[in-house]
Amino acid sequence: MTTSQRLSPPVTFGGALVLGRDGAAALVDAEGGLLAAREDVAGHLAGAGRGGRWVVWTARSVSALLDGPAPTAALDRTWDLAEVHRLLHGGSAAEPGRVWAAAHDLDTAGLPVAPSGDLFDLLAEEPDADLLVLPDGHLRPSVLAWADTDERCAALARAGLQVARWQHAQVAERGRRALLTACSESAAAVLCVELERTGLPIDRPALDRLLTAAAGPEPRSVEDELSARQARDAPVLAAVPGAGRIDLRNPAGVRRLLSLAGVEVSSTRKWVLEAHREAHPVVPAILAWRKAERVATTYGWRWRREHVGADDRLRGAWSAADGAAGRMTAQAGLHNLPAELRPAVAAAPGHVLVRADLGQIEPRVLAAVASDGALAAATREPDLYAPVAERLGVERAVAKVAVLAAMYGQRSGSAGEALRGLERAYPVAMRALQAAAETGARGEPVRTFGGRTVRTDLSLGERVLRAQLGPGEAPREVEDGSGSRSAAADADQERWRDAARGRFARNAIIQGSAAELFKVWAVTARVGLRALDARIVLCLHDELIVHVPRQHAQAAVTVVEGSLQDAARWWVGDDAVRFVADLQVVQRWSDVD
Repeated sequence: MTTSQRLSPPVTFGGALVLGRDGAAALVDAEGGLLAAREDVAGHLAGAGRGGRWVVWTARSVSALLDGPAPTAALDRTWDLAEVHRLLHGGSAAEPGRVWAAAHDLDTAGLPVAPSGDLFDLLAEEPDADLLVLPDGHLRPSVLAWADTDERCAALARAGLQVARWQHAQVAERGRRALLTACSESAAAVLCVELERTGLPIDRPALDRLLTAAAGPEPRSVEDELSARQARDAPVLAAVPGAGRIDLRNPAGVRRLLSLAGVEVSSTRKWVLEAHREAHPVVPAILAWRKAERVATTYGWRWRREHVGADDRLRGAWSAADGAAGRMTAQAGLHNLPAELRPAVAAAPGHVLVRADLGQIEPRVLAAVASDGALAAATREPDLYAPVAERLGVERAVAKVAVLAAMYGQRSGSAGEALRGLERAYPVAMRALQAAAETGARGEPVRTFGGRTVRTDLSLGERVLRAQLGPGEAPREVEDGSGSRSAAADADQERWRDAARGRFARNAIIQGSAAELFKVWAVTARVGLRALDARIVLCLHDELIVHVPRQHAQAAVTVVEGSLQDAARWWVGDDAVRFVADLQVVQRWSDVD
């Protein structure tokens, strides 16, 4: 099979699907003709086979059809209008009205707003109840709720087909790989619905023991909560006798406590405190307190009651792409579960967990994104950093730091000289990173390997911008004597913002491209695992966790490993870059080596 064939998946539309309110539904063919309505939709999909892709406004809007195995198999091949919109335009906003406006070159600032029920709604002119497209060309607001008859569902499905054809033309202009990305992003949206429905298996007794150890027994009253809070604070305050009343949840209070102990710090961030761990016993006490406090407040008893169901599954809403580089995200703490709670993530009786973690993913993705032959050759070795270190004439640890620093825009420290060596040894990869940084610094969008638009002209929050820079690189606050910021400070602020955007863009093309590969891998594995009665239960950046019957564990390992090779071959277009994953069969997440 040629590279061109691998990168040109046949994208044809079999039709469009809309599920409305009150049981209304419509499935139309590629020409807009009605194929099925209401309860007949599921049966028609079950016998549809692997024809063209089904257009949906969002995977979530058709989630009612994702319960049974036959409809799920049919919906493996979707074209999700919201996800493709995010791919084309960046950001996270992708409601139907916005997607329609983009396809018809309409001003999104003028999107119609659904009635809010306040007094001023009386001044607004109500559109015709059966009108899908308003006189100004915009789609009516809350259109998915509007579709409460089969006829309205069919009209909305035909509108979706129209948008899909426009999107397809736009994506195709970005190349064959972008078409593959549009298809895999759509499939990832279906996977997200499945992840939310399936949930992450939890050993409830183990979770309760862990929560008790970190936060105390489950409180039955406000007094119990206050008592547990004081118990967590006590070891920290005891480390500085005579400190008096200190609020450990206020950074100013923590700095005051440290100052009383003779420890002066510029901030209370973890990396700052770690440097003073040996200075006074209060420092390790504060670091330990933070871990317990995080579990108690963010992952405490209330979190367990709200998100762990009666079937011992942790559930939260999933999104196939964030508003930045396109990584999968989840709510209910699924993406930030503390290591202290991982022993509670355990397979159900008769099952095991197959955990797969992509190895050295960033430099491997960089080799593919930049088409750097020298770096691609390094990926063929068992340890990618070893040939890089040999080429640079440095220790492996220094080579690793240098490669990662290059992708994050860090040029200082022990890796500084090695970074300059990287520019000589891998000029193609380094030029690709630098070009992205320069584009981002100008506030212009960059694109991932799969064609996703990543916007850098958004009003990135101060916290996000500061995260792109190292210590001591924040802008100065200088007044001009009148209480206003000085011109020098304004210029410094602008330089700081440009540098932060540049670093964001440099990293986004790697993280965003890695997210694309990960999703191609995940959706490929999802289909292959179905025959084993196995389900993906967690997608954590570069890590997959599969819940599988014990007797099928090794078969699941084979499917996941083979899916990675298939996904990489499709995504890159050839075998030049080697991707690897560490696979382990465990009973609990914490059993992973």
